[in-house]
Amino acid sequence: MTELKNVDLSQDANAQRVVKDETVGVEFAIAAGELMSLEGPNRYMRGDALITGSTGDRWVVSRERFDAKYVPDAALAHGEPGAYRNRPAVVLAKQMHEAFSLARSAHGGDVLRGAAGDWIMQYAPGDYGVVQAARFAKVYRLAD
Repeated sequence: MTELKNVDLSQDANAQRVVKDETVGVEFAIAAGELMSLEGPNRYMRGDALITGSTGDRWVVSRERFDAKYVPDAALAHGEPGAYRNRPAVVLAKQMHEAFSLARSAHGGDVLRGAAGDWIMQYAPGDYGVVQAARFAKVYRLAD
């Protein structure tokens, strides 16, 4: 397995600009804990968003990032559990052709793992994710 460090997809000719389009189910953590995603452990703090995607995958988004990136269904007030849609935002993505691992943050933290065919996501400098190939095909599209 290849261990990736200091990834910068903005400098990678094989990276693509993509946009996610998905409605997700959200609960808010009542205490700190850990959720095991398909790619590895996601530790969270009280108030963070515990998300279930349209493909059944689960992951964590810090409350600060969640508030900036998601909007509630019309029937909800922001901060209530329920359906939320991501705000369209262009991110960088690269499909990997071998198994790999990388930390969720340039500052360390949870280590995520991907299989051959999965995608590295770079949301911002030093801010990463891993998306399985089948999920990527369902919820991401090339940016204009």
